[in-house]
Amino acid sequence: MKIGVRAHDYGKMEIEKLARVLKSEGYHAAQLALPKAFAGIDSYADIMPSHLERIRKAFEENEIEIPVFGCYMDLGNPDPQVRSNAVKTLKQCLAYSREIGAKMVGTETAYPRLNREEKEIWHPYMMDSIKRVMEEAVRLDVKLAIEPVYWHPLENVDVVLDVMDQIGDEEHLRMIFDASNLLEHPDTTDQKAYWSGWLEKTGRYIEAMHIKDFTLNKDGQYCPALLGEGVIQYETISEWLHENRLDMYLLREEMNPAEAQKDIDFLKKM
Repeated sequence: MKIGVRAHDYGKMEIEKLARVLKSEGYHAAQLALPKAFAGIDSYADIMPSHLERIRKAFEENEIEIPVFGCYMDLGNPDPQVRSNAVKTLKQCLAYSREIGAKMVGTETAYPRLNREEKEIWHPYMMDSIKRVMEEAVRLDVKLAIEPVYWHPLENVDVVLDVMDQIGDEEHLRMIFDASNLLEHPDTTDQKAYWSGWLEKTGRYIEAMHIKDFTLNKDGQYCPALLGEGVIQYETISEWLHENRLDMYLLREEMNPAEAQKDIDFLKKM
């Protein structure tokens, strides 16, 4: 397994400096959201060919793989202008990802937290957007990876499997698995059974995993935590990885640089 990190958790830096920092910390891989990670790039519209060449060169020289080019778009938004911009941006980033040598482009399917009624309304718009982006992914022969989140229209195993079935192209449509974004009821969920179900049914599509942990405060609010010190029980996930996917990218999110080595040690034990 290859240990990586969401690069902008280290802050926004010059391209070459960030690559060196990640190497010095001991990472093998990084998820890059270019406007969040690199000085001089404040939006996807700012990305120039010179940026892409510098990123490719700097990360190759520092032996940092780029499994995920992050371009998280509001794909299910009912507003046609918002949705059109999301599809356009994501298509452009598919081309950018190829230029920097990224394995895939990653996205969720919404921005806001949606209730049950809203998820039902947003679902067909999400599906339409994915189909439009997939046309470009196939044309360019690159991968799109969608990330399920329980408060988004791509909310559970059944919806994931339906999307994969409708697209019918697991070579180009992949999935990012983030346990923290799937655990709605940590106090009452049998996590062994829950993660076993997810991995048994969707494991064939998973290209990378986001690894993070959290606790809930007295008001039920999400609080990031060090790996192993929150509510996520990673034992079942670790067992599945060892039995099925020793090549998996494990990408730490919400990482505190001051505590990075503790989290890296946890990931190595996984």
